[in-house]
Amino acid sequence: MNTHGQRTDSERVVVTGMGWVTPLGHDIETVWGALMRGECGMAPITHFDARTFPTSFAAEVKGFDVAPQLKDPRAHSTAGLNSQFALGAAAQAWAQAGLSERPARNMRRVGIYLGAGEGVIDTPNYLATNLGAWDPAIGKTNGVEWAKLGHSLMGAASEIEQEPNMPLAHIAREFGVRGPSYNCLTACAASTQAIGEACSILRGAEADVMIAGGAHTMIHVLGITGFNRLTALSTAGDDPTTASRPFDLTRGGFVMGEGAGMVILETLSHARSRGATPLAELIGFGSSADSYRITDIQPEGRGAAAAMLQALAQAGIDPRGRRPDGRPWVDYISAHGTGTKENDSIETLAVKRVFGELARDIPMSSVKSMLGHLIAAAGAVEFITCVLAIERGMLPPTINYTTPDPECDLDCVPNTPRKAQVDTCLSNSFGFGGQNDTVCVTRFVE
Repeated sequence: MNTHGQRTDSERVVVTGMGWVTPLGHDIETVWGALMRGECGMAPITHFDARTFPTSFAAEVKGFDVAPQLKDPRAHSTAGLNSQFALGAAAQAWAQAGLSERPARNMRRVGIYLGAGEGVIDTPNYLATNLGAWDPAIGKTNGVEWAKLGHSLMGAASEIEQEPNMPLAHIAREFGVRGPSYNCLTACAASTQAIGEACSILRGAEADVMIAGGAHTMIHVLGITGFNRLTALSTAGDDPTTASRPFDLTRGGFVMGEGAGMVILETLSHARSRGATPLAELIGFGSSADSYRITDIQPEGRGAAAAMLQALAQAGIDPRGRRPDGRPWVDYISAHGTGTKENDSIETLAVKRVFGELARDIPMSSVKSMLGHLIAAAGAVEFITCVLAIERGMLPPTINYTTPDPECDLDCVPNTPRKAQVDTCLSNSFGFGGQNDTVCVTRFVE
């Protein structure tokens, strides 16, 4: 039975603004249009020379300039790529929520919760410092020489911008946010966790408005090297646009992406007080740990299932029940759907564990097939696709699906978008280290 409507207006949390910067574009309409056309953002890497790497392609953000969206671009002149993406996405969300024209009542009750990743390391100068300070005579680094070289080669601003809290700092400065501020970096689950915990802060009356989401880029030497060594990245480089194949039998790993997704969340009472228009309502959040292994998901999907069940319980939804018209209470699942052998089969198991026989009636697609894996930012971007699915009555497809896998036998909306009645969605994010997070969002009803 669905009972989420029993909350008071001060406990109900609504989405009033959204924004994203992705490999398929830098605004809501452009990206949604590309997703509906099944376009793909993968191409050879240009951020560095990756020709000798096992994976030489990724989904990069192209042609993005954040300056036109900022009040004073000079204040963010040192911002790293992840912070630039965060600022651009937050500016879109802020504008859609009307917070400039209809401001919050008290900026000390406006907060930020991000799942933002580290900035891009200054690789050439970092490596030059390490190599230059190596003393072969003693077989180790000369610390004094390392300090001298580091001081001369590495810049303070670029070093500071590597800290994962910097996107939050730039956003706080740009919008004058003075309320609760947090950043979590729980790998691929980070921005879903940020959105869920921001909702909890609002329900706990610690804030009236929260900017929530994530930003990340790992398309750099160390990022690609690390995931190549973990054998998690696709190496099918003949045609990068077909390399990401979630739920397909021939899948061979994910494709690295980058970007940001941001939403404005606020209590319904606060949104009403300033005349804001709710886009959707956030009704459930679940979080769990696999307690299994850093690089492997619990093989029966117990952790993932626990997160989904928590989100559904908080939403007051019976996962095995149906609406009076016969439909399941959940109309769509935005899958974590990375395209690795392990993730997709175990996520399928977890969905079956939660929904039982109804699992086959619930469409579940992965936009990572088109956007790549935005790591810490993935969950926020995928949450936005859920809100748009509710608003537009369309489901984004899983492209590159050609060969069915008996272990991934649910409805993955293969290759073509689908018109559907969408009222309630789950968005799943599962991170390295065993962090699992799920949020439940529904159509706003007065």
